[in-house]
Amino acid sequence: MMKAQLCIVKISHPCQCPERRLPMPCKGRKHSKDGGIRALILSLLLIAFALPALALDIPGRQIIILDPDTDTILFERDADKPVPPASMSKLMTIYMVLDALKSGRITEDSKFSVSEKASKMGGSKMFTREGDKIRVIDLLRGIIVQSGNDACVVVAEGLAGSEANFAKRMNEKAQELGLQNSRFANSSGLPDDGHYMSVRDLAILAEHLREDFPEYFPMFKETEFTWEDIRQTNRNPLLYMDIGADGLKTGHTSEAGYCLTATAERDGRRVVVAFTGLDSKKQREVVARQLVDYAFREFVQLTPIKEGQSLVRVAVSEGTSPTILLGAFEGMRLTLPSRDAEKLEARTSFDSPIAAPIRKGDVVGQYQLVAGSQTIGEYPLVALEDVARAGFFARTIDNISIMLGIAEFPSPEIID
Repeated sequence: MMKAQLCIVKISHPCQCPERRLPMPCKGRKHSKDGGIRALILSLLLIAFALPALALDIPGRQIIILDPDTDTILFERDADKPVPPASMSKLMTIYMVLDALKSGRITEDSKFSVSEKASKMGGSKMFTREGDKIRVIDLLRGIIVQSGNDACVVVAEGLAGSEANFAKRMNEKAQELGLQNSRFANSSGLPDDGHYMSVRDLAILAEHLREDFPEYFPMFKETEFTWEDIRQTNRNPLLYMDIGADGLKTGHTSEAGYCLTATAERDGRRVVVAFTGLDSKKQREVVARQLVDYAFREFVQLTPIKEGQSLVRVAVSEGTSPTILLGAFEGMRLTLPSRDAEKLEARTSFDSPIAAPIRKGDVVGQYQLVAGSQTIGEYPLVALEDVARAGFFARTIDNISIMLGIAEFPSPEIID
């Protein structure tokens, strides 16, 4: 009778360089041959990190911290609650303009006319004048750097004929981008009962802006823009700190409080933060820095398993080879808390012996990544080589031995 076995292999220095994102657990071809069941627990002693929630006592009604490289939420508070986003919703207006540029519907030198409505917009302004015709690239800076409500209306009317039509297009695009708790009623983010976003949606939108329009993303870290001899500075407080910040957008209304959606990069790692509901500009500045520092200080990225990495060699029945290598279908890149340098285990289970024929890439089992009591995920264990079916005589001997209970197959061998 076959029994479960425990095997341990040490990996002293898991790679902390980019590999690829965490793989989905269902890729590869399923190998469905029958065989005796043997569960093998493979504990990889990694210099890795456990996953308990880290306490973060910080003000803010809604908060999210995202590691976009691994799609990992590092912290969240009411992240899906639809709330007034104030000027942070201008990120969607910016997306609409950049999307039109990318598709070729407009160019940077295309000009939009300033209407009476646009010129009379209150709040933060680019200081456009009715009747002026302004280049798209200047209007973009008027929104990104100066947060101009007037510039938002100019591009809305220029792209869709009216701000109402533009808001409809914003909502359609939001659905395409997967923003599940957002609705837009205007282009500027001024208060409206039908205008809201969640901080999760803001973080997702921020990443779309960076990934979809890399050539324009550097505009978000420009600290000033002058229009009609009026020089205005970027309101994002992180841009003036030496913390790797390179975007994106502040916001403030009496209902939303002081808000920010921001992104920063250090040593090849990136984080996105979004929050609402602070009491002052100064508090927004302090909290923004605390969130970014927290993300980089308390978490690390690592690559515990690489694509095609061998994990174990196991027995084969009815095959031309007595054993076969099993391993990972894909490599993975994880973001985990750094405070607990504890064991990260890969627990691997499969049928043994595995009946031939077996093709490279066949899914023959699974492995779980576990940190302490928390399971990170479950992933396919695949054959890393082909094993053809043996001839009739060899298969007959194997089958008779199994039936009589005298078959002897090699024990699993951990690949160190």
